[in-house]
Amino acid sequence: MLTDEFLEIATRVSNWGRWGDDDELGTINLIDADAVKRGAAAVRTGKRFSLAIRLDQRGPQIGGVPGRVNPLRTMIAINSQFAGTPDGFCTNDDIVTMGLQAATHWDALAHVSYRGQLYNGFPASSVTAEAGASKCGIARVASLTTRGVLLDVARARKTERLEPGYRITTHDLDAAAGLAGVELRPGDAVLVRTGFIQLFKARDRQAYAGGDQPGLTMRTAEWFRAHDVAAVATDTFTFEVWPCEDQELLLPLHLLHLRDMGLLQGQNFDLEALAADCAEDGTYEFLLEASPLPFTGGCGSPVNPVAVK
Repeated sequence: MLTDEFLEIATRVSNWGRWGDDDELGTINLIDADAVKRGAAAVRTGKRFSLAIRLDQRGPQIGGVPGRVNPLRTMIAINSQFAGTPDGFCTNDDIVTMGLQAATHWDALAHVSYRGQLYNGFPASSVTAEAGASKCGIARVASLTTRGVLLDVARARKTERLEPGYRITTHDLDAAAGLAGVELRPGDAVLVRTGFIQLFKARDRQAYAGGDQPGLTMRTAEWFRAHDVAAVATDTFTFEVWPCEDQELLLPLHLLHLRDMGLLQGQNFDLEALAADCAEDGTYEFLLEASPLPFTGGCGSPVNPVAVK
């Protein structure tokens, strides 16, 4: 059930019509040439950090989302020799079956809807079994390369890992921005660290994905809207706090970000090595290359985000 508070926030943060009635990109429109150049200017040492978790059957999908499976890779050719070729030329091929949101991923704007509408007023019925997302699909995002900013909420709160169920507020984001010493600019991508992915890296998938989780709260949508953030990702399974703030309102931040703001949302980003380096050198900005794979009709995409400092 949508609450009065939710609907008030939705009205304030809405980007419908901001980039035209036909827009399917949302806040990715904020990544202009200046945002990209700002990201490139943040590269000083050439250090590179992959923010992706592994793609295999030990991924974070443990049945909480029916049908969303961890990657199943299967060999279809093993040392297969081409007839008539000299020197025994052989090839190896494999295929993969997986949920597009199985591991480190972006949610497309078509991922959620309410009241029969996707972002910018497109009908929810534009997502079909045959075509997938004919509107607001992930393939619309041709590139996601911009300045990235790490907001290390856990470190700002002087802890290695936020407690399960911890509710990240706008005050926490302000504190983490203060720790980073970075002024957010329109078109930046924000990575929010809770430290919770440490549980997954320790192979405790149940604790990571099966129980209470720290995460962003509903009113942080106004914070991201005020700063004109282009994309936001976290190191948790649900992105927002779980259990939700109101048990009758399921995943309100998904609805506000994807449906109302057109704000791309990412989950399961491994921010540990990047955060340690940022804490060591005091630099929390970097070039972020995190372009999704162009799955036609996709409602999400796996990604190997790379931060370059």
